[in-house]
Amino acid sequence: MEPIVAPHPALRRYYGREGKRSFVRDIFNHTAGDYDRIERMMAFGSGSWYRHQALLRAGLAKGMRVLDVAIGTGMVAREEITITGDAKLVVGLDPSIGMITEARRSLAVSTVLAAAEEIPLADASFDFLSMGYALRHMSDLSVTFRQFFRVIKPGGTVCILEITRPPRGLKRLIMKIYMRVVVPAITRFTTKRADSQRLWQYYWDTIEACVPVETVMESLTAAGFEDVRHHKELGMFSEYTARKPAAAV
Repeated sequence: MEPIVAPHPALRRYYGREGKRSFVRDIFNHTAGDYDRIERMMAFGSGSWYRHQALLRAGLAKGMRVLDVAIGTGMVAREEITITGDAKLVVGLDPSIGMITEARRSLAVSTVLAAAEEIPLADASFDFLSMGYALRHMSDLSVTFRQFFRVIKPGGTVCILEITRPPRGLKRLIMKIYMRVVVPAITRFTTKRADSQRLWQYYWDTIEACVPVETVMESLTAAGFEDVRHHKELGMFSEYTARKPAAAV
């Protein structure tokens, strides 16, 4: 049995006996209605432009069939529809019914209620697989990436977007204060939901504790992917891309 590759050590202050998977599902269920508004404030409105460009850099093109893992409220899927040209080509997967409900309010995509570690879809079904800012919420990168490898067609691409903490110095301190203190404070005054404030505190704590870039790339390679690459924008926005070998079965 392969060792578990957790994206970060267990954060017991957030989840105990219930376990990480239950905690993550429940907190996203409770905060789904606030998520888009807070994200737009946090990103100063630049998020959709960046996501669109990142998908193009990864090779997403018109006509491709896409699986958007951890679709959330549909932020990445929305850009995928624009690029592929047809909402029917995009399938969203998420373990949170609250997030899926929000996504379906504005997007005419098919959705699947499931975890990334247990994707209930056929082998070699998609040309492109994306996951936006949810790598830290997985329980095991090895299991997750093997599932990704299974459902992508030979020659298909995986694109994982994530926030990576700056390695050191003033930039890291500013980012920590902004995401760990400022964003939760804004959330408290604009939503009045304790769970929304807690989510964004948890968000930073998982970023700070996340495994290094090299571990993510090694896990993708171990799952069978080739041409594994990492690109970083503005010192914090990570883009991992990898390809399933054309001869893979």
